[in-house]
Amino acid sequence: MNDKYTVKELEDKSKNVRLKILNLIYRAQSGHFGGSLSCVEVLIALYYKILNTPDDTMNRDRFILSKGHAAPALYSVFAELGIISNDELMSFRKFGSRLQGHPDMNKLRPYVEISSGSLGQGLSVAVGLALAAKIKEYNYKVYVMMGDSEIEEGQVWEAANLAANMHLKNLIAIIDCNSNDINLEKEASKWKAFGWNCKIIDGHDYDDIINSINNLNQQKNQMPNMIMAKTIKGKGIDFMENNPYFHNGKIDENMYKNAVNILKIIYK
Repeated sequence: MNDKYTVKELEDKSKNVRLKILNLIYRAQSGHFGGSLSCVEVLIALYYKILNTPDDTMNRDRFILSKGHAAPALYSVFAELGIISNDELMSFRKFGSRLQGHPDMNKLRPYVEISSGSLGQGLSVAVGLALAAKIKEYNYKVYVMMGDSEIEEGQVWEAANLAANMHLKNLIAIIDCNSNDINLEKEASKWKAFGWNCKIIDGHDYDDIINSINNLNQQKNQMPNMIMAKTIKGKGIDFMENNPYFHNGKIDENMYKNAVNILKIIYK
């Protein structure tokens, strides 16, 4: 675990990342506001506090953004980390850019494990990576973030069953639960019935995110781990929050300026 950053510093990064998401989607006039803004804290917690990236690349932790439409959030975190420049960030969805609407592993190696966006596939790939680590006795963990609608795909539950049967304790799945319609307790009971450790958390609370993931990683049993992160779609910009239009929408100049002002008020 990286103890370098305080919660206050992570909250400041939330501000920077949300502004970046707003800017790049506004400039592109295309992209998913809602699901990108909802997963900011989880992504920052993973990249700044959780993921282990030693010089031994074979033992580095893996992360898969299965909900690939949240690429603006991932790219914005990459820019905050210095993996890509802020200038390149503004090339989002331009012809020839590495930063397309969904992550492309061929353009962003080694930072993107798989080309994602076809919902339901990320957990299966994560299971394969976790199983490979177990067979080859590598120490890395595999993290995968899914959307709450994505878990309706049958392939997800086939992967969930295999993960439990193969005792993949090095697998940590995270569901960005940004829908008001989802019953978290009911969904958690399904994962537990499939043989997973499962924890419901506040997906915007850094202490809850970090402590919950670390506690699951320290479990002595051999079960895969599930984090159900309760989040708000469009988090941080009030006229976008829980508004289905901004699942994938564009904004005009007045809306953009209003959103910038809202973020500055929240994070002043």
